[in-house]
Amino acid sequence: MKAFVVDKYNKNGALRLAEMPEPDLQDNDVLIEIHAAAVNPLDSKIKSGEFKLILPYRMPLILGHDVAGTIVRIGPKVRKFKAGDNVYARPRDGRIGTFAEFIAVDEADVALKPRNLSMEEAASLPLVGLTAWQTLVESANLKKGQKVFIQAGSGGVGAIAIQLAKHLGATVATTAGAANFDLVKSLGADIVVDYRKQDFEKILTGYDVVLNSQDAKTLAKSVHVLKPGGKLISISGPPDPEFAKQRRLNVMLKLVLRFLSRGIRAKARRLGITYSFHFMWAQGNQLSKITSLVESGTIRPVVDRVFPFEAANEALAYVEEGRAKGKVVIKVR
Repeated sequence: MKAFVVDKYNKNGALRLAEMPEPDLQDNDVLIEIHAAAVNPLDSKIKSGEFKLILPYRMPLILGHDVAGTIVRIGPKVRKFKAGDNVYARPRDGRIGTFAEFIAVDEADVALKPRNLSMEEAASLPLVGLTAWQTLVESANLKKGQKVFIQAGSGGVGAIAIQLAKHLGATVATTAGAANFDLVKSLGADIVVDYRKQDFEKILTGYDVVLNSQDAKTLAKSVHVLKPGGKLISISGPPDPEFAKQRRLNVMLKLVLRFLSRGIRAKARRLGITYSFHFMWAQGNQLSKITSLVESGTIRPVVDRVFPFEAANEALAYVEEGRAKGKVVIKVR
């Protein structure tokens, strides 16, 4: 099968289009013929080696974390799906590889594709949808009447998180450039701060939850938005000791992550708030709940551009520019 692979960690290196063996099917796997795959900043970070200590992949590595396609074969222990099912998924860490013609995915990570979406639209959702669900529903336990600040509302995660937060009954504030105000308001944002002209920490106050997806400077400012007892959840780092524990990292890495996060954790303690780092995980049951919200019209995908399969490097470069509205998708088939 054709696939785009990373031969060695390199921030500026291109993916190589290669002929790779069709993946082996384990007992609980489904083999998906890939129709579309989304591109995420995580792909770029893995390619450059930023996560090599936490996610030590073997080379050559097929890149890609989002998939939509059709099941063509199932393992002997698969019970939830059958050949011919249209599905989507975020394959679990260690088994990524959606920039290809086929992928084998554990059935626990898979959900039926929303019937009202195209393959390209469906492929845009798993990683960002699960990130929004796990941070706002699982970690934050966001409730009706609470206030949440979701940074970068026109980005991949932000666009879905805004819609989910409104569904949960929260008041939503976000940041965006003036050109994207109409988009984030159409998604449900109640308050929009122009990050080019305004300081959000001087405008927003008394918030219950902040979903941070930006740099360390923005993270440091975010603590001032929260009220005592509030929750600061970051998907962009720094990782904290609890994350190291969950990933069962070695002692040295645990010490490194403790050191890297000590400043923000100490600042949060002084202000009476909690800080946590979230690295999303594959979860088919949660993705099925997102499917229901999509089919009911509660959540809609936001797709900026669709690139042909042969242009995977151009798609990745476009994502690396950081200007995409919503998600960028590769049409494989």
